[in-house]
Amino acid sequence: MSEPLLVVDNLSVTFSNQGKSVYAVRGISYTVNKGEFLGIVGESGSGKSVSSTAVAGLLPSSAHVEGSIRFNGRELLGLNDRQLSEIRGSEIAMIFQDPLSALTPVYTIGQQIAEGLRLHDSKLTQKSAEARAVELLKTVGIPNAERRAKGFPHEFSGGMRQRAMIAIAIANDPQLIIADEPTTALDVTIQAQILELLQTAKEITGAAVVLITHDLGVVAGNADRIAVMYAGKIVENAPVLPLFRTPVMPYTIGLLRSMPNMSDASTTRLVPLEGRPPLLTTRPTGCPFADRCPAVKAICRTSEPPLAQVHSPTGERHVACHRADEIVAGTLRRDEIFPIPAAVPSSEKSTVDPDIVVEVTDLKRTFPLTKGAIFRRRIGTVKAVDGVSFTVRRGRTLGLVGESGSGKTTTILEVLELAGAESGSILLDGVDTATLTNKARRAIRGNIQVVFQDPMASLDPRMIVEDIIGEPLTVLGAPRSEIRRKVANILELVGLEPSFASRYPHEFSGGQRQRIGIARALVVEPKILVLDEPVSALDVSVQAGVINLLEDLKERMGLSYLFVAHDLAVVRRIADDVAVMYLGRIVEYGPSDLIFNEPRHPYTQALLSAVPIPDPEVEQSRQRIMLTGELPSPTDDIVGCNFRARCPLYQLLPDDRKVLCQTDDPAERPVLGRQVACHHAESNLLVGQ
Repeated sequence: MSEPLLVVDNLSVTFSNQGKSVYAVRGISYTVNKGEFLGIVGESGSGKSVSSTAVAGLLPSSAHVEGSIRFNGRELLGLNDRQLSEIRGSEIAMIFQDPLSALTPVYTIGQQIAEGLRLHDSKLTQKSAEARAVELLKTVGIPNAERRAKGFPHEFSGGMRQRAMIAIAIANDPQLIIADEPTTALDVTIQAQILELLQTAKEITGAAVVLITHDLGVVAGNADRIAVMYAGKIVENAPVLPLFRTPVMPYTIGLLRSMPNMSDASTTRLVPLEGRPPLLTTRPTGCPFADRCPAVKAICRTSEPPLAQVHSPTGERHVACHRADEIVAGTLRRDEIFPIPAAVPSSEKSTVDPDIVVEVTDLKRTFPLTKGAIFRRRIGTVKAVDGVSFTVRRGRTLGLVGESGSGKTTTILEVLELAGAESGSILLDGVDTATLTNKARRAIRGNIQVVFQDPMASLDPRMIVEDIIGEPLTVLGAPRSEIRRKVANILELVGLEPSFASRYPHEFSGGQRQRIGIARALVVEPKILVLDEPVSALDVSVQAGVINLLEDLKERMGLSYLFVAHDLAVVRRIADDVAVMYLGRIVEYGPSDLIFNEPRHPYTQALLSAVPIPDPEVEQSRQRIMLTGELPSPTDDIVGCNFRARCPLYQLLPDDRKVLCQTDDPAERPVLGRQVACHHAESNLLVGQ
């Protein structure tokens, strides 16, 4: 039997920083066969990216690397940079997480692709390389490839930049493609396109793919095999289907239990992984997961388990756990390790107060598009929000979803400003914000608070937690004794120790920092919380705890949420109502169950179709509704339906029914229990696909 394409054996990577060692990767071993798709998953700091960067020979000089990396039978460790450069790009290609940082801003996309081609083929002329660059851009689905090849990276959208990175990666028909979180910063629709393109690249080049990600849903439908990493080690390595169906390592079980699943409308709570990964500045004496593991026993704290082969009914796998045999045999059940919480009986759910907390009617917000450095002149108008209407009722959550550029953030900023809208009206507790005086606006501001996306960026690093949480009360003139009492109470409410009040933000984990942000918002006892992507910056294991907290606070305090998110699985978990935005407008709006179970607008259908589901069987059998092209510019004056150019339903319509889409702009209207802005919502041919 021939040797695998890539053999990583006992690889360790240690960084030295100011006399301290960081053991980022600790003796990992795995193989990748020709044409195989390996997914490497785990929380931030688990060593995923470092291990794969080591394979590509891109670690900094301060890294101390031990072990063996054999590629095509050749040892890579010990090669100098010139020798590695001959392999990189031609035999091993890398797709980075942030394409804007990876692409050179002063060269056109075509020049950068052509450069990669000519570096590995000195006989190729510049003209031939440029022609090949255009072909590659067409292959990865970039429209107007001849023109786009002359564009610079900043002129491309995020999805198009990632396509350009894939074009560079496949230019020389590599044997191995390493993709490091290639879809993390992308919208779900673009993510689906990139993942499909990655599979296409694999088929075109015959390359093996190593996909690094924290999202188990992404690897479920794409990977052949999955390696789960924790604290610098691989803790489970198995084929994709057995790993999802019968995980063995408690960490893998916990990861899967903590993930919201868009296909599951269950009311059971998510199961968060308590605690945080260990610091990698010391070598653990026992299992690094011991402090977070509900199945821990004495040996786990004194001896680190090796990655050993385990025989199970679903096939062989490798697991690093002292209790693996018990879990496989069923004497230690998975639901004993991480119990599945019971569903909340409907009779115990709080009754919904029909009062409207926020009412937005025909909201519009435009920005001038100007030109000129000294004498500026207006050359157009950006229609950021174009006639949006919705209500948020007491005790309910409205999820606002859509791609980047759809107008979600501008909409919530207009609501938060508590000022008169450019056009339309915003009512908070029945009061028109346009009529508020400065004094009245200050008094009412406590009724609406916001929790931001990045918990670290939203907390002042120079202030202790007590001052951060108490700042809104200070602004409202509360006495110091009352502030201290309320801060202590609110810390307990969000699941933190009151003694944490004297600490600084950097002393907390990401999930704890987000809880501090939530505490700051709640300390003034608001009626509504605006949640701007509150869990997108968190690992999935931490995310579950924050989602559970938000659900608890809503029930306990009767809060209303305006929840902005791109993760539709999270929205399904937490939202009562959903408004889907596209190009500054709401295209579908109604109860969450209706929207998720039977969407009627083709854009909503495409969004839901693009969301990865952490179930390999479901993922591999799904028929996706793919969107083509990019979001149109909000400066364009589009005649007819503004979704027409990307609409998969429009492509299926006979010519006589397309005319209405070409000439008439569809308005929202009631369709089967929700509002839909589509001429053909009742007879949508995509329903059920």
